[in-house]
Amino acid sequence: MTSTMSAAAVAVWLSAVVTILSRAHADRNVYPSAGVLFVHVLEREYFKGEFPPYSKSGEAINEPITFNTNLMGYPDRPGWLRYIQRTPHSDGVLYGSPTANHVGRPTVIEITAYNRRTFETARHNLVINIMATEEFPLPYQAEFYIKNMNVEEMLASEVLGDFLGAVKNVWQPERLNAINITSALDRGGRVPLPINNLKEGVYVMVGADVPFSSCLREVESPHNQLRCSQEMEPVISCDKKFRAQFSIDWCKISLVDINKVVPVYITRPDPGTGILPEFGEYNPPSESLKNRDYFYDFLITLAVPFAVALVLFFILGYTMCCRREGVIQLVHHSSIQKSTKELRSMSKNREISWPLSTLPVFNPVSGEVVPPIHPDNYETTSMPLMQTQTNLQNQITIPQQRPSGKWYS
Repeated sequence: MTSTMSAAAVAVWLSAVVTILSRAHADRNVYPSAGVLFVHVLEREYFKGEFPPYSKSGEAINEPITFNTNLMGYPDRPGWLRYIQRTPHSDGVLYGSPTANHVGRPTVIEITAYNRRTFETARHNLVINIMATEEFPLPYQAEFYIKNMNVEEMLASEVLGDFLGAVKNVWQPERLNAINITSALDRGGRVPLPINNLKEGVYVMVGADVPFSSCLREVESPHNQLRCSQEMEPVISCDKKFRAQFSIDWCKISLVDINKVVPVYITRPDPGTGILPEFGEYNPPSESLKNRDYFYDFLITLAVPFAVALVLFFILGYTMCCRREGVIQLVHHSSIQKSTKELRSMSKNREISWPLSTLPVFNPVSGEVVPPIHPDNYETTSMPLMQTQTNLQNQITIPQQRPSGKWYS
């Protein structure tokens, strides 16, 4: 019975491992349309099942999970695809607007999830198959700047649906699609201060099949243009339909009719004489290259400087030893050296007169000669030059002869 239970437990464990591995390596296919906003949420709950539970039974742990996304075989994502995740405890979002140039080519995105608590990883692929649409591109496109939203808040389906509903009430089109969403930071905006719940701001571009409504055209009036130039809010009649949830900067709205856009064809000028002609694609050399011997190059690199130095050495030796000017300079240099040595030897042998403080003291009364206080073997540099005779016995003061004169008193 124990062996049966252990076998069943092993079978369950193996099935769980196979399930985790299959989920980690399974490809997920999505089919966005060209010219329409694509949003894919990387849910943390989906990846939590791929990490073994290390917590106690019944204890819920909010695992910190971050994501890394890149195009298969490349270090980064395609140019049209962007990614955002605020914190390790929030979901990541892939978003962007594919163009018609990407139709028919599947784009494989590698998604790697990192568990920041256990340092484990899980990976799976997202295959983006871009489909062509007949309505692409919609002829009338309007871009709104929403001041009270961050990009991840605007990418939520409920919020984006509410905004498209408000635009549809104002514009009244038959077809209305969100084309692109861009953070204001990507347009050169500044990071807001963390006070008063300030937001970064987001640009939302929508497209429709009918011309712009009169409400949207009000921002182009001279009166509103003047107010925008004076950094004042323009007067828009339909602003009340957005203000309940979205704070729109009407001075930054952009209305584009692509039917009136004149295509600009850039022609390349004729290359001058200094421009190399095009040779097509770069053809790298084959792997079967011959080995090159650099031994002779190494010898030449050493031999040429050595030969030049040797020639210069012989020229200098001939000039100094065989020419008259060189011999004179050598003799002059030798005489200078001999004179220097002779002066040094003379300075060592000369006698230095000792100071008076080191000479014997003579008592003129007793005739006794007292030896100096500081003999020659003591350091005398820090002693006074004049010696005192207070310790001499039988010291007699010599009377001084007074000068004669009537003025002396």
